[in-house]
Amino acid sequence: MVPLYKEVQPTDHFEISLPHFLSTNERQLLTLFYQPLTGPEPISLYLTLWAEGEDLHNNNPMSHYYLMNVLNMSIGKIFEARIALEAIGLLRTWRKDEEDSRRFIYELSRPLDAPAFFQDPLLSMFLFSKIGEQAYRKLRRRFTRTINKDSFKEVSRSFMDVYKPVHMNVPKDISEIAEGKKQDYPFYFEQFDFNLLMSGLSENLIPASSITAEVKEVIAKLAFLYHLSPLDMQKVVILALDDNMQISNDRLKKAAADYYKLTVSKDAPKMEKTFIQSEIQQVPLKASKEQELQIYLETTPPLQVLRDINNGKEPLPSSVELAEDLIVKHGMPIGVVNVLLEYVMLTTDMKLPRKYVERIADHWMRKNLKTAKEAMDLARTERDQYTKWKNENDNKVQNTKSSGTGYKNQSRQSKEIIPEWFYKRNKQEESNLPDIEKQKSTEERRKKILEALGQSDGEVN
Repeated sequence: MVPLYKEVQPTDHFEISLPHFLSTNERQLLTLFYQPLTGPEPISLYLTLWAEGEDLHNNNPMSHYYLMNVLNMSIGKIFEARIALEAIGLLRTWRKDEEDSRRFIYELSRPLDAPAFFQDPLLSMFLFSKIGEQAYRKLRRRFTRTINKDSFKEVSRSFMDVYKPVHMNVPKDISEIAEGKKQDYPFYFEQFDFNLLMSGLSENLIPASSITAEVKEVIAKLAFLYHLSPLDMQKVVILALDDNMQISNDRLKKAAADYYKLTVSKDAPKMEKTFIQSEIQQVPLKASKEQELQIYLETTPPLQVLRDINNGKEPLPSSVELAEDLIVKHGMPIGVVNVLLEYVMLTTDMKLPRKYVERIADHWMRKNLKTAKEAMDLARTERDQYTKWKNENDNKVQNTKSSGTGYKNQSRQSKEIIPEWFYKRNKQEESNLPDIEKQKSTEERRKKILEALGQSDGEVN
């Protein structure tokens, strides 16, 4: 897979194309039909782009760092959510490579309506495998209303029945749009060999008129879904013929499902992601504490790092603005920025002097640091130089505190020293425990205090 840094970076800008405003009904379809397929994060990205795209007065491109803050997601998670939306037919993406950055256009696509969704063999089977038969039937009853048309004959007129073409000078750009093919679902017909399919079907057996463009689309999707060859699909097409030698979508789907159960497996196929997420690093089972810290700094948004260092408190706007400038304006990698923020705060008594931060940032940019590990190693190596810069920045401070910074020169001390905040960052979760758990925790602390005082529960009112 192409490395993530070649796909998208926080400093890359994007614009949103919203060809049409979406309705409340489509919001329900996104939640009930598409969210089980993609998970919540891609739908959150879609809704965020939707909301921003409706702001007609904002024509300025936004950076992906903005999405990271709004969604509280790493750039890798945002990329994963983006390609999930692309795969499911909700988003189309264009990219333009410039000298030192990239620009994107994100065009939101309208979700399929309920009847079209249930008619699509890929999406409907994917949803069925995710939510189960009972929930699937409930959704279909809620959103579709079937009318029996067996005793009716369609008398709708086509475009050519009503209008006649006339000679006129049509601008080239308009004619190109008119000739463009509408594609609601990103499926490519060249992946299926229709010539091989038709070579085994005689005109006497299967009239060519019954293999319409719509039928071809369903054949290609079913072949992809069930992993069937054109020779297999010949048998499926024959099974799908009705008494009038015609083929309907429903009969095709049933024939493909029956053929799959007879020849391959009784269990319906499931959809799995084909891409491998290489950006999100997994913590090794035997990782050292320093490795855990490096991975945390590499994958966590700077806003969350500032919160964790400050015991869960919201950072000041000036601190957030400083972090954003380093990423957006200067293009520094997130892991490097996180190390810089942590290093400065832990060596300046939890301060973030802008000039001092920018002086170190300038040094690290000239060193072309790319990862949190590189930044941590350089912070240890150049610690004395940075201390000198700090004293120049603040003449009142003569010596920096050396305990607990986590950036001591490794040659002086081989034992890893991890900052105390890194251990405490998860303890904030205790405040979110249910009341019963809080009571248990409080009761345990009370007993320990009583034991230290040499008293029992009964001696204290």
